[in-house]
Amino acid sequence: MRVAVLTDSTAYLPRALADEYGIHVVPLYVVLAGRSGREGEDISSADVARALSSRGQRVSTSRPTPGDFLAAYRAALEAGADRLVSIHLSAELSGTWDAARVAASQVGEHIVSVVDSRSAAMGTGFAVLAAARAAAAGADRDTVARVAREAAEGTRTLFVVDTLEHLRRGGRLGSAAAFLGSALAVKPVLHVVDGKVVPLEKVRTSARALSRLVQHVVDHAGEREVSLAVHHLAATERADRLVTELRQRVPGLRELHVSELGAAIGAHVGPGSVGVVVSTGVPAPAQPADGAAGDDPAVQ
Repeated sequence: MRVAVLTDSTAYLPRALADEYGIHVVPLYVVLAGRSGREGEDISSADVARALSSRGQRVSTSRPTPGDFLAAYRAALEAGADRLVSIHLSAELSGTWDAARVAASQVGEHIVSVVDSRSAAMGTGFAVLAAARAAAAGADRDTVARVAREAAEGTRTLFVVDTLEHLRRGGRLGSAAAFLGSALAVKPVLHVVDGKVVPLEKVRTSARALSRLVQHVVDHAGEREVSLAVHHLAATERADRLVTELRQRVPGLRELHVSELGAAIGAHVGPGSVGVVVSTGVPAPAQPADGAAGDDPAVQ
């Protein structure tokens, strides 16, 4: 019985990985300058970064429709899959998971398992990757879904933003709202806990924030084997510095992926943001850590 794995565009899997494992990606929608388009297809990361850097420009996002998921599920089944596992952005951050559940009920819940990663970006992506590798090895639907949940639980997502204003406007702050007001000038280190964005630490400068971000990753990884993902929005130099430091300071690094945040999450964190996802639960293929993927997020 062949199991296909699906996700949404906020997983930001490098395109080569999505193609290699046949992962189906359903895009979110982004509203920019009066037009709505699909993340990564109609509206790019650069479009969002430019808009957010312009005074008065607003960017908003919306989930895929149940119809979008229904079309993706039917296409995967028509392509030869017998069962589907659909893994998505935290339900605390988006209605994407709920839309997938509605579509799954129309296809049949004995056919489609919908998994809430309770994470974002490659916090979701590593769960998708683990599931796809399990499916490629011949695992059944229940096993693939279980692997996805366990991999998601084994990730930690940390990030630094230049300002909390974009998160505040998008309603994604959670208890990080305590940083607002006079604290808008700080450079907070944030992380995702139980599917929500919460503060981890606040510092006064960007350089200090990046230093603390790296230290948190190093402390969390310890001597364990880990997979890492570095994300950024219009911050290539910062991302490159993170990659260099992490390769030097994480002894158990087994794979490292780099991808620019797409429009949907980029709209909420803003230009200059960088993040790192640490995964302890995804078996890696036999390849050196230096074989990092490129900056091309996978959107089909």
